Amino acid sequence: MKQKPLAFRMRPTSIDDVIGQERLLGEGKLLRRMVEADQLSSMVLYGPPGTGKTSIASAIAGTSGHHYRLLNATVHNKKDMETVVAEAKMYGSIILILDEVHRLDKAKQDFLLPHLESGLILLIGATTANPYHSINPAIRSRCHIFELEQLDPPEIEQALHRALNDKEHGLGQEKIDIDAKAITHLALACGGDVRAGLNALELAVLSTPKDENGIRSIQLETAEQSIQKKSIQHDKDGDGHYDVLSAFQKSIRGSDVDASLHYLARLLEAGDLVSIHRRLLVIAYEDIGLANPQAGSRTLTAIEAAERVGLPEARIPLANAVIELALSPKSNRAYKGIDAAIAALREGGNATIPLHLKDTHYQGAKNLGRGVEYKYPHDFEGSWVKQQYLPDAFKKHRYYEPNHDNKFEHALAALYEKRQ
Repeated sequence: MKQKPLAFRMRPTSIDDVIGQERLLGEGKLLRRMVEADQLSSMVLYGPPGTGKTSIASAIAGTSGHHYRLLNATVHNKKDMETVVAEAKMYGSIILILDEVHRLDKAKQDFLLPHLESGLILLIGATTANPYHSINPAIRSRCHIFELEQLDPPEIEQALHRALNDKEHGLGQEKIDIDAKAITHLALACGGDVRAGLNALELAVLSTPKDENGIRSIQLETAEQSIQKKSIQHDKDGDGHYDVLSAFQKSIRGSDVDASLHYLARLLEAGDLVSIHRRLLVIAYEDIGLANPQAGSRTLTAIEAAERVGLPEARIPLANAVIELALSPKSNRAYKGIDAAIAALREGGNATIPLHLKDTHYQGAKNLGRGVEYKYPHDFEGSWVKQQYLPDAFKKHRYYEPNHDNKFEHALAALYEKRQ
């Protein structure tokens, strides 16, 4: 019989064996307190792949001493869940660890809900999807939500060393001489996914022949071949995608060029040119705006160049745009102004347009008073004349608040104040 994968064999059986997630499982933290006090309630663990969601669920069940079953919402059907409920009635209660919990269909949800309510089933759901977006509110409202974080490279190194030394479940029975640089590379290249790191370690070990002394010698090159390349954790349709885009815009807004280029690199590695282009144009007008009016057109030119050449060369014009936007003076006054106008409109409704501004391009308009008192600005010096343009209900409103911190908008502000 083929041995189960190393990552599966190394799953912790107790919360004390869990690596990382100190924010949830450290001494005095909520999840640990719930387990130690034997006051478990239904919960959803969510986070990126390889953060140990199912492992932690199994460790919680193992530490608590409760009977538990492991199902997958995609693979297992309602009949499987009926079997779990029957066991729960026999034991008094049972922990149901449910992978891909966001895939629960309505029939399974309707079946589980009364058993969650009664406490017969303690659900520990695991998912990579944000439960606030993907899980039915009826299920979610009955669960605590715990977000797991990607493991840091030192934590992954700890997991790899544990696997190398574990004689019962890991690779401890083997004679292995592994270069420290190979371990470090695996910990970095797995992109926070401990499962991927363990799988690569196992491949490196099992694919390396023994020497005359029965030792498998693993060098950096073998580790590189086993994991192939750094895995960027970035699902274009997932929650993390919007986190990267948010960090990208906030870094440019905050004028941090290095952080801006970092998040650009993450989006480029994911091959997501569409989101980059859209977000850069938004930034050019929302965050830079009137402080550097040419930034918008230059950003559009960079985007068109990126579209023309494609990846990998697209990174070059986009980097130019990002650096300019990050280092440009910032003004959000146009963005704030239109939002203020929209908010006032929604509150005050469509007020009557002044008669002198109404359309006159039809016979009889003047008989109705349309446009009669309108003053044509080009007939006046400087092509400007003071007259009311806002409806009476809004005539005292001011939406644009000038920014005097940059040269261009300072000039606009002088005109604006003069014409009030």
